[in-house]
Amino acid sequence: MPTRGPGMVTARQVAESLGVAVSTVGRALADDPRISQRMKLMVREAAQRLGYVENLPAQMMRGGSSRLIGLMLPDIRNSFYATIADALSACCDAAGYQLVVSLADNPEAESRHVRQLASARAAGIVIVPTPDPQPETCAMLARIPHVQLLRRVPQLSPAWFGIDDMECLRAGTGHLIARGHRRIAYIGGTGDYSTGADRLAGFRRAFAEAGLDPALATEHLGPPADPRFGATATAALFADAEPPSAIITGAVQLTGAVLQAIAGRPHSDGREPAIVGFGDEPSFSWWRGELTAIAMPIQELAQACGGWLIERLDTGAPIEAHSSMASAQLVEYRSDV
Repeated sequence: MPTRGPGMVTARQVAESLGVAVSTVGRALADDPRISQRMKLMVREAAQRLGYVENLPAQMMRGGSSRLIGLMLPDIRNSFYATIADALSACCDAAGYQLVVSLADNPEAESRHVRQLASARAAGIVIVPTPDPQPETCAMLARIPHVQLLRRVPQLSPAWFGIDDMECLRAGTGHLIARGHRRIAYIGGTGDYSTGADRLAGFRRAFAEAGLDPALATEHLGPPADPRFGATATAALFADAEPPSAIITGAVQLTGAVLQAIAGRPHSDGREPAIVGFGDEPSFSWWRGELTAIAMPIQELAQACGGWLIERLDTGAPIEAHSSMASAQLVEYRSDV
């Protein structure tokens, strides 16, 4: 039988310090509704003071959930998702939870990771979902408090926190049109994702509102997280006899790829296209051409999402229908120099 280390504090010691039963300590730490909030607070403070580390498997055998919150992302290779993870981690830590980050960019991996989080009795999950979750994924998530972030699919939680993607691209494209550009190219994600569909719709809406011929617009749609697609699409634009005078992108990875591709091509007329780039990355500071960034309040959005979920976990309130849509700003990143 495994033994405790010589310095390990037991639940009995916590109970004795408070003059309560060991079962009361176990139930308080498991957030059992039969224990008062005052007693739960006293037990947690005593456990922290004494250095008690709870036996998580034993807690789960009693039917309690862990203090883990899962964050499921498709990617973490850019500051967009890294900022989300950082903000949510701080939010969870302040509330006594621990964030567990999981990367899943396809339905199979998504299902596997949700199962693992369910096995760990995660208290809740914040998920950037794949476009078509597997039925078993939906069934498992139906039993776990969860919130959708950025992307939204109808099969999952009715609670969603995201960006007004359609307005982002409508405003960005309108900005270029107001500056006199007519031949404008859009390089963005496909309509498989809710974000991609909304951003493409915003680009098209700007043309319609300006009464411009749709034939002046060029669309290159592909995997938004693949810089190679962005570079290939940019090269195709300038292989055309009448290249666009402006480009707008629908993903932060594509913005970086477009800038790199333009910087690497010869400019016989000395002119570069105007760029409206999705995302406001510090790494774009090297660019010296005309660039307007679509800057999004990602940190604030992640904090709002985490706070909303944690409030419901702490109070036991249900995850009801909720939509929170943040707006982006157009920021003049650099002017011609």
